[in-house]
Amino acid sequence: MRIDIISIIPDLLTSPLSHSILKRAQTKGLLEVNVVSLREYGLGTYKKVDDYQFGGGAGLVMMCEPIAACIDELKSQRDYDEIIYMTPDGETLNQRMANSLSLKGNLIILCGHYKGIDERLRQLYITKEISIGDYVLSGGELGAAVLVDAIGRLIPGVLNDETSALTDSFQDDLLSPPVYTRPEDFRGMKVPDILLSGHEKKIADWRHDQALERTKTRRPDMLED
Repeated sequence: MRIDIISIIPDLLTSPLSHSILKRAQTKGLLEVNVVSLREYGLGTYKKVDDYQFGGGAGLVMMCEPIAACIDELKSQRDYDEIIYMTPDGETLNQRMANSLSLKGNLIILCGHYKGIDERLRQLYITKEISIGDYVLSGGELGAAVLVDAIGRLIPGVLNDETSALTDSFQDDLLSPPVYTRPEDFRGMKVPDILLSGHEKKIADWRHDQALERTKTRRPDMLED
């Protein structure tokens, strides 16, 4: 999989993409992440990428020409399955969406800033708009990093334990059950006996019951359907 991220501030993405699971995915050649500086396509001497809104109002808008030129150049090199715009008014990211996107080949992620991008760009280029929650960030880079992490860890071969991603919260529309490790007794609090029994079927049933109960308590909205 290849993901091209278009950003005004590429340095914001350096650390999230250079460590842990995402680093492993790229080292193994399973995921290629390319961060493109939008300033390289900016207009004039100062590489301008934003301007004032028509109609007045506070806040700048990301201009058509730099973004269009950048996307056009990327599209001239390969085909893309989705051109994604990170925006607060997009569809909220969830596990099903991450699962679906992890099956794609090539993606572009455009990071918004200021008041967002010119509406005409959304109509001409964007195929999917994604939000990571009902709040506003200073820019789309952190949201893009969250999206890439959610996608990248699902690519076969990225995680050491292939079953790990399949047992995460939300994969079966439930939160994950509680987990325990050594020591068996910590300050008088003991690991549930069932987990020490070695009985795989009973342990699986216990985990399912615990996941269901935790979901009912903490996220009853997930069970509404």
